[in-house]
Amino acid sequence: MECETNFRTLYPYTLIPLYPYTLIPYTFSMSLLTLLSRPVATYSIGKIERQSNHPSFYQKKIFNRLIREGKKTKFGKEHNFNFIKNYEDFKARVPVRDYEEFKPYIELIKQGESNVLWPGVPLYFCKTSGTVSGVKYIPITKDSMPNHINSTRSAILHYIHRTGKSGFLKGKWIFFSGSPEMYKTGSVLTGRLSGIVNHHVPAYLRTNQMPSYKTNCIEDWEQKIDAIVEETLPRRMTLFSGIPPWVQMYFEKVIRKTGKKIKEVFPHFSLFVYGGVSFEPYRKKFEEYFGGKVDTLELYPASEGFIAYQDAEIEKGLLMLVNSGIFYEFIPAEKFFQPNPPRLTIEEVKTGVNYALIINSNAGLWGYSIGDTVKFISQTPPRIQVTGRIKHFISAFGEHVIAEEVEKAMELAINKHNLKITEFTVAPQVNPAEGLPYHEWFVEFSEHPSDISSFAMDLNQAMADKNIYYRDLIKGNILKPLVVTLIRKGGFLEFMKEEGKLGGQNKPPRLSNDRSVVDKMGRWKV
Repeated sequence: MECETNFRTLYPYTLIPLYPYTLIPYTFSMSLLTLLSRPVATYSIGKIERQSNHPSFYQKKIFNRLIREGKKTKFGKEHNFNFIKNYEDFKARVPVRDYEEFKPYIELIKQGESNVLWPGVPLYFCKTSGTVSGVKYIPITKDSMPNHINSTRSAILHYIHRTGKSGFLKGKWIFFSGSPEMYKTGSVLTGRLSGIVNHHVPAYLRTNQMPSYKTNCIEDWEQKIDAIVEETLPRRMTLFSGIPPWVQMYFEKVIRKTGKKIKEVFPHFSLFVYGGVSFEPYRKKFEEYFGGKVDTLELYPASEGFIAYQDAEIEKGLLMLVNSGIFYEFIPAEKFFQPNPPRLTIEEVKTGVNYALIINSNAGLWGYSIGDTVKFISQTPPRIQVTGRIKHFISAFGEHVIAEEVEKAMELAINKHNLKITEFTVAPQVNPAEGLPYHEWFVEFSEHPSDISSFAMDLNQAMADKNIYYRDLIKGNILKPLVVTLIRKGGFLEFMKEEGKLGGQNKPPRLSNDRSVVDKMGRWKV
C-alpha cells in the first residue's frame, strides 16, 4: 500500500497514550507538558516500585490471569488448561517451544481462525527475521499492546523521576526505526515492531516526533538516513533513540556534513535511548560523536514483549517488568539443550547464573523461547543483564563462550589501548592451514591499532579472565591465542546491506559456533 495511506482507515484502534493522563490536549505547550511530567513520573514509578518489591506475588497474578484466558483458546483446549491449578501442572502440559514449533498455530491465524492462541484475533503480526526460522510473525493482541507502549512510557518516566531532568520534552525526538507501513496477512495488520509502535504515539506528542511519516517509509536505509539528516539539521533535537550500529551511521553523516560534533550541531541534545545490543563496546566512539555530556537510557524491548529497562544510574542491570502481561520462566543455559531441562519461576532463580528466557504472555505465546539469555544482578527488585543468545555461542572445544564475555573482553581491551570500534564478530577456526585452532575476531576499528599484536594479546588475556574453560584450552595447547582480523571501514555496513539486513532492528551477530558469517566477511578484510 502507499505510504500515505491513512492508518485509521486500516484499523480504527484507539491510540494508547505515552503518558497516563489522556486528557492533556495536544495544543498544550511543551513547557506545561514538562511541568506535568514530574508529578506523573512520581505517581507512576511509585506503582512500579511496589510491584518490583513483590515480584513473585505479581507474577502469580499474571500466571492465573493468563491461564484463565488461555482456557478459551484452541491451544488451551489442546493442552488441557482446564486442569491447570498451579505452575507444576502448567509445566507438565505445556512444553518449551521455539518459533518453528509454534508456527502451525500462527498459520491457523493467518488462515482466519480465531481463538487460536489468545481469545479473538491479534491486532497485529510483528514481522521479524529469525536466524533459523526465516521470517517470523509474532502476534500482538489488544491485551499485549499496552506492554509495548506503556513500558516505554515507564522507562522515560523513571528517568525523569530519578534525574529530575525533563527538558528533553521541549524539543524534537527521533527513534531510528523500520518503516511504519502496514499490510495485511490474512485479516491481520502486519509490520515491523518499531513501525507498529510508531502508530501508537499520541496526538499531543506527534508534533515533536521525527522523522516525517513519508521519510520514515523509505525502505532503502542509506537513503532514509540521508533524508533524516536533512530533516533534523534545522531542528532543536533533544532525544535520539535506536540500535547503536544504525544510529552511528546517522551521527557519522551529520558530522561529515557539518564538520561538527553532535552536541555542537544539537546543543539541546541530552538523552540517548538505546537497546538491542550491549552499548559498552560502542560507548567510547559514541562519546566522541557526542562531543559533550549526554545521558543514556537502556531498554530491553523484543518483538515478543517489552522485558525490562534501566531504572537506576548506580545499580547495574535492567528492571524486569513483573506486572505487564508476561509470566517468565528461566532455564539454566547450560542445561537448555538437555531433554527435560529444569524450568524455574522468578522466585527460584539465583543471581549470577545464565538463564534462557521463556515467556508466556497475553499475546498468546506459551512456553515460548525468545532465544535470549539473561543473568540476574538482584532478585528483589528483579534486575537482569542480557548476556546473549542461547544459540549464539562458541563451544567448538567445550569452552561455551557467550556474548557477554566477548563484549566485556573487547571493552577492557579497547579501553586499555584507547581505541574505538565500529563493529565486531567472533567465530572459531577449527581447521587452520597450519598450527593450532583458534578464535578469530573480525574487528572494524575507527582507526587501526598501531600495535595489533599487543592489542590481540590483551584481548586474549581479557577473554581468558572471563572464561576459565577458554583459559584452560589456551594453557593446555588445545587452542592458540585468538587472532584479530581487521575489517576495512564500512565493511560491516556493506555486509549487512548485501544480507538484506541494513537498518531497522537488524544487527550483526556477535558470535557464531561456525564460520557461516565470517567466511562472507572475508571480502572486507584489510
